[in-house]
Amino acid sequence: MADYFVKTKLKINWWVLVPCLILVVLGAIMVFSASSYNAQKTYGNSMYFANKQIVGAVLGVGALVFFYFFNYNFLKKIKYYALALGVIALCIVFIPGIGIESYGAKRWIGFGSFSFQASEIAKFCFIIFCAGFISDHEKINTFRGLLPILISGLVMCFLIMLEPNMSITICFAALMVVMLLVGGMKIKHLCLLLLPALVLIPILILIEPYRINRIVAFLDPWASPQGEGFQLIQSLYSLGSGGFFGVGLFNSRAKYSFLPFSESDFIFSIIGEELGFFGAICVLILYLVLIIAGYKIAIKANNRFGSFLAIGISSIFAIQVVLNVFVVSGLVPPTGLPLPLMSSGSTSLVMFMAAVGVLLNIDRQSKNRA
Repeated sequence: MADYFVKTKLKINWWVLVPCLILVVLGAIMVFSASSYNAQKTYGNSMYFANKQIVGAVLGVGALVFFYFFNYNFLKKIKYYALALGVIALCIVFIPGIGIESYGAKRWIGFGSFSFQASEIAKFCFIIFCAGFISDHEKINTFRGLLPILISGLVMCFLIMLEPNMSITICFAALMVVMLLVGGMKIKHLCLLLLPALVLIPILILIEPYRINRIVAFLDPWASPQGEGFQLIQSLYSLGSGGFFGVGLFNSRAKYSFLPFSESDFIFSIIGEELGFFGAICVLILYLVLIIAGYKIAIKANNRFGSFLAIGISSIFAIQVVLNVFVVSGLVPPTGLPLPLMSSGSTSLVMFMAAVGVLLNIDRQSKNRA
């Protein structure tokens, strides 16, 4: 049991920890601001979503501390179990009585009053598997060599599409490509993968009418200001009304039932409205500092597994931040995707904070070895 925990000197990478904690605290504040009106109106408690976010933050701190001390190398030994856990979790959401359906999608697993989002767990299970598999092979530069990652990634993408959850599917696909590239995949193999994807994406859009409507709304949201274009228009109004320094903390107007999901997928719009362009840029700088520090940890890691694990964690942060900001600012079609560490959602918050703990652990062991 002693081998599972690191006993070296405590060395903390503040470039990772400080941005993480600031984003978590600011996220809890913004969740309260964005949700207080709707929470009071729906649940009779203005702190309903904020309380859940605070609980998630406390659990997240516990997860961060645990994985800071837990020897990350042990995760390599359970890479196949992690993959199995991710796939099983994604399958369980379809079991009646256990899977929870909301807004026409089955994305949550519930036991009594406790529930969690399966795809958030599956993402990090996939990262562990990819890092472990790639580190066991000098280079996966053959098509047969990349098949295990490709097949497992496509299976997970397929299960998430069935929920349906297009945004997380895109995240998974992007993450899979990143891990394959850093593992040594040849460009010609990447092109072979992209060709069927370019054919499949339009088909997936066409078979679901709501996706077609979202594309149309993205191209011209003002064509249906009370329909599919409503959310994007309100998001743009929210961002635009913030000006340079914002309307002030807790003074958002969009949160009064104008902007749907303002506390979760569109929390960046509320940040832009209340804290302005300056505040929004500061938030993005915090993410940038954390992500760059994560990639630096990958470069200096003790071993290949630690390096690929840090790359996977840093990449999922980068992918989700970029996609979320692009969605709320109208640069890509609207799709539900949480902003890491800030959007309302305990599962996402705990998993990302646990991942930060792993980053700190990798950095700690590399520094002590040096």
